[in-house]
Amino acid sequence: MAKDFSTREENYAQWYNDIVIKADLAENSAVRGCMVIKPYGYAIWEKMQATLDKMFKDTGHSNAYFPLFIPKSFFSKEAAHVEGFAKECAVVTHYRLKNSPDGKGVVVDETAKLEEELIIRPTSETIIWDTYRNWIQSYRDLPVLVNQWANVVRWEMRTRLFLRTTEFLWQEGHTAHSTKEEAIEETMKILDIYATFAEEWMAMPVIKGLKSPNERFAGAVDTYCIEALMQDGKALQAGTSHFLGQNFAKAFDVKYLTKENKLEHVWATSWGVSTRLMGALVMAHSDDNGLVLPPKLAPIQVVIVPIYRKPEQLQAISEVAEKIKKALQDKGISVKYDDRDTHKPGWKFAEYEFKGVPVRLAIGPRDLENGTVEIARRDTLEKETYQMTDIENKVEHLLDQIQDNIYQKAFSFREENTFKVDTWDEFKDRVEKGGFVLAHWDGTSETEIKIKVETKATIRAIPIDGKKEAGKCIYTGNPSSELVIFAKAY
Repeated sequence: MAKDFSTREENYAQWYNDIVIKADLAENSAVRGCMVIKPYGYAIWEKMQATLDKMFKDTGHSNAYFPLFIPKSFFSKEAAHVEGFAKECAVVTHYRLKNSPDGKGVVVDETAKLEEELIIRPTSETIIWDTYRNWIQSYRDLPVLVNQWANVVRWEMRTRLFLRTTEFLWQEGHTAHSTKEEAIEETMKILDIYATFAEEWMAMPVIKGLKSPNERFAGAVDTYCIEALMQDGKALQAGTSHFLGQNFAKAFDVKYLTKENKLEHVWATSWGVSTRLMGALVMAHSDDNGLVLPPKLAPIQVVIVPIYRKPEQLQAISEVAEKIKKALQDKGISVKYDDRDTHKPGWKFAEYEFKGVPVRLAIGPRDLENGTVEIARRDTLEKETYQMTDIENKVEHLLDQIQDNIYQKAFSFREENTFKVDTWDEFKDRVEKGGFVLAHWDGTSETEIKIKVETKATIRAIPIDGKKEAGKCIYTGNPSSELVIFAKAY
């Protein structure tokens, strides 16, 4: 099973696609550009969702739900927003079908044309801010801290499972505040939540930074991001948090009465992560043997496989395996005991290795005699024999080690593939080879666009914790006050 797919060196894009499909994460659907997330893949997304949802609620946010359809007129109210999303919008124009004249199918009923066309949400700022106008009248109504888990549609011509699909799942937070300072504080708080989740749960190191004006969210004053480096040397934007200023409040006339009895526009943020995180998880950690999952997000953290020849051997092994399973479950560890007689142990080993199960326990008749169990780690592929005594604590400790090791491996990779350059020739050479490239930029959109046209590299982030450092722009030679991160990106 683990041999019929591409390696990273042979074809990275095909390697990624093979893992997503063969590990049962997702598959292409009958609708071009849309995917079916399979149960194993959705189980990972559910763990992501549950963790983030708790983090949001722990910081005072509540969930709500807003319509899938947005009146087209709403988009015209915020100029930058409509310009940013116009090319990706799917539009509903009619509300009924009828039988075709030849009786062989259906056609659109032209008499059922909508009075106003509806946009299938690419993002929900407009419909939500129209709603907030009714919710907010006074300073007593603020802040509004709302998140929604939803699907969105952004029409894509070139799609790739999880990374870029026409429809995808995400969460989008939309908050309203009485002051600029409070809204900025919210923006940064969410950015910190995203970074913590990426590093502590996904085991994926990220850089927190500010987006350049060219890469900023349409309609935002400032966009902050977390950027991760994939194993092919390309960057992936893993999450964004936007300070919207008063742009949407003014567009939808959302005002509140201050304590001083003055009417003022509220201040806003929006923020989101999507099923793109699933793609990041695959690309950041997996290897040429298949999927590698950090234990905190693995649907099955431990699998137990019996090795036997006779039914009575299986019965004896099962008694011990079930006790181990319960002891692990009592510690909150998800366990599967695979006693299927339809597949041999070797096939099961290959399957669970490919699907990224962090720890595999194998128990045979000799193990019962010796009071031992063979433990295999997915991250290093190492095997070791453990005494069964206190096995639940040993496995719990091992899962923590694996989580940390996966992070450290990804962190080391990023460190080894981050380069500082000072000249244009160095820059072009380094960008072509991949990795994060630290370079000076003169701060103008014109220069950024020219660099992108010539190298396909974009400014991924202006690091928040970056040190001010005087230098010269690698493209124009003009003065620059800090280094920014360039990379080719997904």
